[in-house]
Order: sequence, then C-alpha cells, then structure tokens
Amino acid sequence: MSYIEKKYRREISLIFEDLASTEKFLLDLLNQKSLQKSEEIAKYCSELVKKINVILKKLYPEIKNLDDKIAIKASLRFYFDLIDKLTDYIRHVENFHKIDEHYYDSIINYVEDKEKLVNGKFKQLATQEITTFYSSKAREELEEILEEKLKTKSLEFFTIGPFEQEIKKKGRLAGATDINISPATMDDKNKVKNAQSIIQFKINKNDEELLNKVGNELEEFLHSKGYKVELLRNKLITDAKLLPDDNNHTKSFSH
Repeated sequence: MSYIEKKYRREISLIFEDLASTEKFLLDLLNQKSLQKSEEIAKYCSELVKKINVILKKLYPEIKNLDDKIAIKASLRFYFDLIDKLTDYIRHVENFHKIDEHYYDSIINYVEDKEKLVNGKFKQLATQEITTFYSSKAREELEEILEEKLKTKSLEFFTIGPFEQEIKKKGRLAGATDINISPATMDDKNKVKNAQSIIQFKINKNDEELLNKVGNELEEFLHSKGYKVELLRNKLITDAKLLPDDNNHTKSFSH
C-alpha cells in the first residue's frame, strides 16, 4: 500500500469517526420532535454533505485495497441514505409545516441501526457492486453508461435535487439505464388507491435478477418515504405525486 493510500485511508477513518461522534447530537435533535429544530437539522445535513464530498472527490478514488473499498463504500451507503432522509425531512417541514411523530421515529431508528446496516445489508451491497465492477464485462458496460452521462452532462449522481432526481439516482445506482416518470392512468388507479404516478425503468441486458433488484430498491425507497407502491416487473405505480418527464416515452418501456 502506497504512502498516499495509507494517508487517505486514515483521513477517511477520521472523518467517519468525527461523523459518528456527532450522531448523538443528531439523535438529541430528532428525539425532541420539534419543528423548531429543523434549522439545526438542516445545518447538520449540510455539514454531513460537505464531509462526505471530501471522501468522494478527494480521498476514496485513491483507495485501491478491495477490503478497504468495501468497508468505506458500506459506510458511504449509510450516509447517502441518511442524507436522503434528512433532505426529505427538511422538504416536508418547508412544504407542510407539520411532521408526524412516526416520521421522526423512522429516522431515529435508522441512525440507531447504523452498525447493523453497515455490517450487514450495506456491506453485502458494496461487495456485490465492487466485485461486479472489477469484472471486465461489467466494467465495459459501466464505462458506456458513464460516457453517455458525460455526453448529456448529467449530474444526477453528484447532487441532491428534487425528489424525482433522487428516485432516478436510486434506480440508476441499482442498475437501471433509463427511468421515466409519467402520470398514472385510470388502469393504474384501479391497482393502487389514489395512484398519481408511474415509474418505469430499463436495464441494458436481459437479466431478471437485476430487473428485480432495481424494482425492489425503488419500491423500498418509496415505502421509506411513506408512499404506497405496486411493483409490476419494470413498472411501479405509486400515490406519490411526481413531476412527469417532459418527453414521455412510456411506449419504449413495453414488457
């Protein structure tokens, strides 16, 4: 291991240790279940984003050891989801000026389950992603996706944007190559009460396991936000009211 890699691995560890030391402060804010604490939670989220960006942009690219990459990526997944949850909380406060007590509990439980999530679910996902990346075929496919994203100057992976972009970010990180949001039809509304939107996605190969993975991750993400979801292979029907894409290409998503 090079000197730079050792140095950056240590810096990443120190950032994670610092973040862990502040989680009690976040839990104290959340346990008060007060809208008056939303500004402090927003500041906490902003600082969290800054520190995670230091790891992503400066430190993580220099890490070559696979075990280290898996451990770091597992922790990053936890913080990515925490940022999503806090961003969603801030949006709810701004839009509705009211938060259900159970909404606070869901974030509190997530933070308290950190070790179990990082060492279990997120470590398993990180292992799958990294070992897949190091296969030549998967790397070629990923390079094609990245090249296309650069051509369109897409920033979906690198910014926290509207809820629709968060959904697309989740889907593409799971393996989708294209995601389309459109209004629910009458038929959709018969399947899900108060259905508002449909989310359809594509993958770049005939892989039912990958198709199921993308659908399940999107379904889990929407459920975590309190929305109803019906998953139908490469299509999700939800009562979340989402902004439809300007160029509706639903027909290209036929089964």
